[in-house]
This record gives sequence, C-alpha cells and structure tokens, in this order.
Amino acid sequence: MDEYSQISEFGKVLIFLVLGTLFVCATIFLNKIVSVKRPNPIKNSSYECGEEVTGSSWIQFNSRFYVIALVFLLFDVEMIFVFPWATVFSNQELISIDNRWGWLAFIEMLIFIGILLIGLVYVWRKKDLRWIRPSVPTPTVATAIPLDAYSAINNSIYTPGKKETSDITNDIIKTNNTTDKPKFVPRFKKTSP
Repeated sequence: MDEYSQISEFGKVLIFLVLGTLFVCATIFLNKIVSVKRPNPIKNSSYECGEEVTGSSWIQFNSRFYVIALVFLLFDVEMIFVFPWATVFSNQELISIDNRWGWLAFIEMLIFIGILLIGLVYVWRKKDLRWIRPSVPTPTVATAIPLDAYSAINNSIYTPGKKETSDITNDIIKTNNTTDKPKFVPRFKKTSP
C-alpha cells in the first residue's frame, strides 16, 4: 500500500517559511524584553570601527570614487552574462541539431563584448579612469638647525645604553647655548610698613 503525504511539497515550504518567520520575530521580541536599556551620549553617538568620531559627517568626497565604483560594477555585473553563454555555446547537442545555433551565440557574444568595449573606450576618453593623486607638500619649519644635522643624525647608528654625542650634535648644543641678556628683568618695589 502506497503512503501519501497529507502535505504537498508547497505546503512543506509554507511551513518552513512560517516557522522561520516566527523564530525571527520571537528572537527580536525576546531581545526587546531582556536587553538592558541605559542610553547615554556615548552609546547614542556614531560608531565606526572603534574610531572616535571627529568633525561633521557632511564632508565633500571626490565624485570620481563613485564613477569608478559604478564603472567597476557595470563591467563586473556584465561579465556574469558570459557564463550562461559559455555553457550554451559549449553544449554540443544544441550545435549538432542546427549548426547555425553556434554561430548565432558567437555573434551575439561578439556584439555584447563590442558594446562593453565601446563603453570602456568612452569612459577612458572622458578620463574618468584617471585617479587623482593628491600633491603632498613637504612641510617646512623655520629653525636654526641646519638640514645637514638632521641627515647626519638619521644616518648615524644608534646603540642603546651608549651615551656619546657626535660632533654635529655638540656643535648644535654649543650654538644653542649662547647666553643672551634676559628680555624681562623683574623689579620689585619695597613697600613701606
């Protein structure tokens, strides 16, 4: 005797969806009941990977970031269409039924890739693929120490525990230890009792 299920295959899927929805709703409701609610300014502030928030979020971004991201998505998503074409084009049964089927699939893919290449050339000609490199200025500081002293210190080998100064460092110390007259001399007046 053959046994028949009272629930069809779609009924099993329906039960699965109902139970999944109930489980998600029950966990969200349980979280609302059990969670500790103590709001403070730190908890209510923006959180980004553990970094402290500085400044306003209304800053200007270069629009090229978005253009490059959209161009990448365009070409990346379009390449998804190549895989079904490759499976159909490599199917020997379809090609053996009618030889024109293979040529049709090949010409369609040539047109598709041609349109993508025209789009790539268009974006390239508009110079949207060029990345803007910021020019970083070299910081300059007005100091009495010559630049040769910095390079000599940077090229010297440091030995921990050894307390000796180089000739350049001694010259710097001597030039900086010149005694000038004090600019301000305090004068105290005696007050009579």
